[in-house]
Amino acid sequence: MSIRAVLMDFNGVIINDERIQMKLYQDIFKEEGFEMTEEEYLACTGMDDTRFIKHHFNRVEKELSDEKIYELRMKKSEMWRKVIDKEMPLCDGVENFIRKCSNRFAMGIVSMANRDDILYLLEKTGLRSCFTKVISTEDVTEHKPSPQCYLACFRYLDQRRTAAGHFPLLHRECVVIEDAPQGIQAGKNAGMQTLGVTNTFDAEILRNAGADAVTKTLADWMPDSLNRVFSKTV
Repeated sequence: MSIRAVLMDFNGVIINDERIQMKLYQDIFKEEGFEMTEEEYLACTGMDDTRFIKHHFNRVEKELSDEKIYELRMKKSEMWRKVIDKEMPLCDGVENFIRKCSNRFAMGIVSMANRDDILYLLEKTGLRSCFTKVISTEDVTEHKPSPQCYLACFRYLDQRRTAAGHFPLLHRECVVIEDAPQGIQAGKNAGMQTLGVTNTFDAEILRNAGADAVTKTLADWMPDSLNRVFSKTV
């Protein structure tokens, strides 16, 4: 049995921007009168921006309105776009990996990022056509490690397969690619196989979260290598 779908996280897997995101939020929170450490940021990977902002305001017992959340989300997004417009920090080898895999597998992005930011990068890099489905924070009510986001993408890809007359997609035929333990756990909770990329967390943390395989870079992976590694355990 072969791999039929590859579901990729966005921040830290396609774009190497976790440190950028952290620095932007550190600057924003400093203007709001409080600090955020690296450890406090990394503990919240897998959250969408709204929950992330709420968490850190609650941590320091600061009041927060819906209007303020929206203001800070938009501010961070604007700052993020200015940074990546100067130099696009795509992860090593990821563009070639995506283009090669899109010729063999159904491809999805499964992220807690805002849809507009995801599409902004995909349009700038010309990668939009490589992905059959994009799941963003607007599509779900729970953040990783909940499997909700991966199951939503799975259902869409499965429906497309069956509508085209193919056999149904199986959860174990999907490989999830993540850079954070919460994402690895989300993929495993969805019954899928997982490949951890050490762009943000080290290999031991990703393996302890349940990663079936770990790599330093997607430049070392192609469709055939995905099948060799993951078809053995399907």
